[in-house]
Amino acid sequence: MSSTSGTSSTSGSATSASPPASAPATGTAKSVPRLRKRREHSAGRPKRSVLLTVLTGLVLVYTVVPLIWLVISATKTQEGLADSSGLWFADDFALWSNIHDTFTYHDGIFVRWLLNTLLYVGLGAGGATFLAILGGYALAKFNFPGKRGVFAVVIGAVAVPGTALAVPTFLMFSKMGLTDTPWAVIIPSLVSPFGLYLMWVFATEAIPVELLEAARIDGAGEARTFFKVALPLLAPGIVTVLLFTTVATWNNYFLPLIMLKDPDWYPLTLGLDAWNNQAQTIGGDVIFNLVITGSLLTIVPLIAAFLLLQKYWQSGLAAGSVKE
Repeated sequence: MSSTSGTSSTSGSATSASPPASAPATGTAKSVPRLRKRREHSAGRPKRSVLLTVLTGLVLVYTVVPLIWLVISATKTQEGLADSSGLWFADDFALWSNIHDTFTYHDGIFVRWLLNTLLYVGLGAGGATFLAILGGYALAKFNFPGKRGVFAVVIGAVAVPGTALAVPTFLMFSKMGLTDTPWAVIIPSLVSPFGLYLMWVFATEAIPVELLEAARIDGAGEARTFFKVALPLLAPGIVTVLLFTTVATWNNYFLPLIMLKDPDWYPLTLGLDAWNNQAQTIGGDVIFNLVITGSLLTIVPLIAAFLLLQKYWQSGLAAGSVKE
């Protein structure tokens, strides 16, 4: 009896002391909090930012609204510009007649200005791009005395605005007898410190030194190494620099203003400004509709260039931003 009761009491105490089998699981589940799964962001699933979205929308409105106004206003006559809202069309659609009048007004001087602008861009921006390619490649891949000094000069030249150099340039060209000639616009456009710096940075990252050494070991000279090996690798950077120099030369206003007096050598920017100023002269023609239409025709080539070369332009800007 005693052993039986002792065994019973022992088992009873063990039974009462041990909790049910489901109790530990329930207690553990309540004590351990659930962790939220961290959302991973990738290139296809970027992180969303309300502030960035709002700022981007404001920049988009600031950029697109003037363009919309320009397109709508180019469809109006001179009377329609005064009688209608700026952001809505007038009763008469005069875009095609405005384009015709723009090209034929004053014996087709607009066509002459367009050809002048193409000349300045072709020689000025094209030459500036070529010089930036040569200088950037040399500064990136060759060591020579005074390289740090050249770097300081290039950075300093980038910080100096072009308008600050316009008057000294005019005085220098005036002594050489080059004012009122196309060379007074083309020669200053050949210098692009920002383009040189951009090509310098791009060539440093885009052209492996081992590739150049392999070409030299194979017997290629420096000129052949540059044109056959380095130049194809610099294509995205070349397009980027070409776009920047083209826009700068195409929109150049202040330099031609102080250099040129003959309207036959005006670029589009200066010619359209001359048309706009006719309204302020006694007996001058008020042709704001032609000024607006000419402005629209002026920006069409730039928009087309950016859209066609956008892929190369973006890759050129991103070069050197990530260090491997």
